[in-house]
Formats: sequence, structure tokens, C-alpha cells
Amino acid sequence: MTTNSQGAGQEKRVVIGITGASGAIYGVRLLMALEAASIETHLVITSQGAVTLAHEMGMTSADAQALATHAYAPQDLAAPIASGSFETHGMVIAPCSIKTLSAVAHSYTDNLLVRAADVTLKEGRPLILAVREAPFHLGHLHLMVRAAEIGAVIFPPIPAFYARPTTIEALVDQSVGRIMARLGLSNDLYAVWRGLDVTDPLVR
Repeated sequence: MTTNSQGAGQEKRVVIGITGASGAIYGVRLLMALEAASIETHLVITSQGAVTLAHEMGMTSADAQALATHAYAPQDLAAPIASGSFETHGMVIAPCSIKTLSAVAHSYTDNLLVRAADVTLKEGRPLILAVREAPFHLGHLHLMVRAAEIGAVIFPPIPAFYARPTTIEALVDQSVGRIMARLGLSNDLYAVWRGLDVTDPLVR
């Protein structure tokens, strides 16, 4: 019999989900940042997530899976991340489609991604949903409230502009860095607000 523990000296594990919402770059950049931080990652890409990866980034599922420590098919409900006994530091779904948000909010675990999310919630671990949609109608808002009520963190990837980003990469990194920080993972991908620089003529 094997045991599973994340005691001293063991790498943190983070589960990543990529769905079919626009914004596949958020999931990919998060995988890259976690890999650079030597954090073990467990990836699930939905079928529509694969479509969005190809359309927006010219990447195949295999390309994205190569960035992860472990990757699973969305129908593989026997994967380790489907069980609460498999300890993780938390889970991020980036981007999170409204369909996936609805499934999480209603514990409709018909695929591995949503099952892993449900496990994350039932074990009291952080679940971050980078919901991508605009504008939101009342049904979307109700779903976000319901998900928040059962423990999810609603984290739309809305960039901050106080750091004066000049590239898409900087905008994405701002959100990815904040998501990592919300998981308790220190990083330097985002600018910390230090207050206005009164010596800067542009703020006068």
C-alpha cells in the first residue's frame, strides 16, 4: 500500500484546467510559470479547450501537455486528481467557460476537469475560476455567486493598468501572477501597487 503526503520537502502540486473559453493563453502562461517555479502540475484540457488552443495560439493539446508534469484526458475519471486522497495545493481553471462554471456551481461532475474541481472544493483547497465572458447576464452572475458560496474564488482575468503594460504578455502575466499569489505562490510576474509616485509628472 502506498501513501500520499505533501510533507516537508515535497513539491507542491497544482491542478490546471483549460476550457473552451477565449483566453487559452492564461492557462498556457500559468503552466509555464509553474514549471519555471518547479511546481508539479496536473493538466486537463477539454475538447473545446483544444479547439481554442489551436485557434488562438496555434498549439495542439500535446504542445500544452508538454508544459505540464502530468496530463489527463477529460474522460479519465480514474485519474489521481479525481480523488481527494491525492493532495494538491489547489486548482485553477484558466480560462473558465460559462459551461464549466455552471458545472462547478452545480457539482455536475461528468468529466475529470469538473470532478477535480469538485474534489478541490470538498477538501477545502483553493479553486480559482478565471471566468471569461463579457458582458455577464444575470444567469452568469447567479452562477458565480453559487460557485463562490460553495468555496470557489471567482477571478476573471481583468488586467491592472497601473504598471503601464505595453505588451499582451505583460497584461497576461499581471493576471497570472495575481492568480499564483492567490494560491500562496510567490512570484514576480505582477507589479505590486506601492502608491502614486508624486515625483512622476504624469500623475500630476
